[in-house]
Amino acid sequence: MSRIRPIQVRLASLSFLEFAVWGAYLISLGNYLGSVGLATHIGWFYAVQGIVSLFMPAVVGIVADRWIQAQRMLSLCHLLAGLFMGAAGVYALTADQVEFTPLFALYTCSVAFFMPTIGLSNAVAFNALNRAGLDTVTNFPPIRVFGTVGFICSMLFVNFTQFQTNPYQLITSAVLSFVLATYALTMPQCPVNRGSSESLADSLGLKAFSLFKEKRMAIFFIFSMCLGVSLQITNSYGNIFITSFSDIASYADTWGARNANALISLSQMSETLCILLIPFCLKRFGIKGVMLISMFAWVLRFAFFGVGDTGGGLWLLILSCIVYGVAFDFFNVSGGLYVDQQTGKELRSSAQGLFMIMTNGIGATVGTLVAQAIVNHFVFSQTTPEAQHEGWTTSWFIFAAYSLVVAVLFIFIFKNTPTPTNDEERRLIKETDPAPADGMVD
Repeated sequence: MSRIRPIQVRLASLSFLEFAVWGAYLISLGNYLGSVGLATHIGWFYAVQGIVSLFMPAVVGIVADRWIQAQRMLSLCHLLAGLFMGAAGVYALTADQVEFTPLFALYTCSVAFFMPTIGLSNAVAFNALNRAGLDTVTNFPPIRVFGTVGFICSMLFVNFTQFQTNPYQLITSAVLSFVLATYALTMPQCPVNRGSSESLADSLGLKAFSLFKEKRMAIFFIFSMCLGVSLQITNSYGNIFITSFSDIASYADTWGARNANALISLSQMSETLCILLIPFCLKRFGIKGVMLISMFAWVLRFAFFGVGDTGGGLWLLILSCIVYGVAFDFFNVSGGLYVDQQTGKELRSSAQGLFMIMTNGIGATVGTLVAQAIVNHFVFSQTTPEAQHEGWTTSWFIFAAYSLVVAVLFIFIFKNTPTPTNDEERRLIKETDPAPADGMVD
């Protein structure tokens, strides 16, 4: 067993803080917005994450590549994100009546600076591991796992302090951002390339859109966008849905209704464990099989929410959380691996960016706004808790039906005729150099 180096511990702490910042509000924000009369606007607060993700990570990444060292850029972004999130929290705490426009504006500015930090933190970690002579493929995944642990710990903290129903969740996120802004400056220095000749189009990853000329990849990216529609729906509405059972007399005193964040944290725990299943499933079922497993898992994720409750049906909500790990990981991780395998090295990074744009950008944004329209119509237009509960059931079944339709279409439309670019590259390397310098053996 290899010895754990101090830099690995430091990077694990960096990953922990990075996702703890997000976990403080991502799952519980909808609950708070509902409590101050902004339930009909929940979708916008989640959709804006996808909107800013279309351009902010690329722009900030260009700055970090060319002018400002990545660890300093990470610090600056968290400082600004923390300031805006803190201002949003202070406004929400002091305002006589919380209005959508000022809260949304401050929140949007915070998210715009936070979203690029996910990629920046990865860049800082990769640089530090390379400087230490450590293999990123072997050593980064265990470090990244601590990000999910940080997300879960932050969720549980917000849950058991009851911050999930008030603006202190925003203050918690801001404080964590300030801590990380300071901590990031202690990371090893990252190089900059001021003389880069790469065009702006290349830097923004626009070259990857040429992949749409290839039918198989075009279909894959379109279905990725369709599946991305589901990504933020339960993040947006899961907490407020589960908490709504407290308004129904027969469920008012149930543990689940009072601890929605703790219950949903099972989803993140499942996500951590399901990553381990991906290599086996990819070898056994291939990319099409794994993507189908993910699609049908989304069907179950929504359907279990539709039939579950915080009383005798609590086990169905728990099953939904367990299924989430398969739904999320099998899609995001496997999809990223597939894109990497099917693209040449000159487009590989840009193709990953395109995959994120189609899923977490366009797909998640459209999905959240459509979900907002559905929930507003079936749930928040109702005047009694019982009628709202029926509306929730209808909404979850609509989301499940959508996922089922996408899965069925995928079965008949997507034909995987792989062109394993990476395998071809390795074969060419073997033909010209039978003993690769890195010592890797297929």
